[in-house]
Amino acid sequence: MAQANLYDFTGDLKGTVDLPESLFGGPVNRSVLYDAVRMYLANRRSGTAKAKDRGEVNFSNIKPYRQKGTGRARAGRRSSPIWRKGGVVFGPHLRDYRFAVPKKVKRLALRSALADKGGSAGVVVVDGVSMDEPRTKRVAEFLSAAGLGGRKVLFVTAGFDDNVWRSVRNLRGVEFMVAGDMNAYEILRADVLLLTRDALARIEEVFA
Repeated sequence: MAQANLYDFTGDLKGTVDLPESLFGGPVNRSVLYDAVRMYLANRRSGTAKAKDRGEVNFSNIKPYRQKGTGRARAGRRSSPIWRKGGVVFGPHLRDYRFAVPKKVKRLALRSALADKGGSAGVVVVDGVSMDEPRTKRVAEFLSAAGLGGRKVLFVTAGFDDNVWRSVRNLRGVEFMVAGDMNAYEILRADVLLLTRDALARIEEVFA
């Protein structure tokens, strides 16, 4: 069974905690992870790149010069792509990059990402996270004491905590996420998955 170090919020090591076998002990399906990460990144694309074609360029439709007798190549419109400031032939157009994978595939990808982190000692559990007001320094001191300073950390709580979010949002390399919103991409992107004790129970409740 995979285990994770357990710290209190001062950074003192209190022991270890067993991670749920149903989430952290399974095989890592790399094919499913690829599909889930590709979907996540595609769904983040805005698809707003746009170039004007010859029908959208703001030029008059009057023929630039007469057909014959000038010695030049015949031309019908100033918006032709071969003219300066003319339309773009194969430029980008508005499009939607979004696609979906089945819910079961996303769940399997999440469990594979958790198993990958659990098998590489990339999971840390913290107990007693309670803040009456935002204190970035306090979180930074905890990360340093726990040996997580300078690493990419995904801080996961059971529910949204405004004080915790305000405390970690200015720390370089630290991301905040609610347990119910976890996805394979953010887990793989982080060096360390930092879970509160309540978040670990919530993850097991939602995804196991």
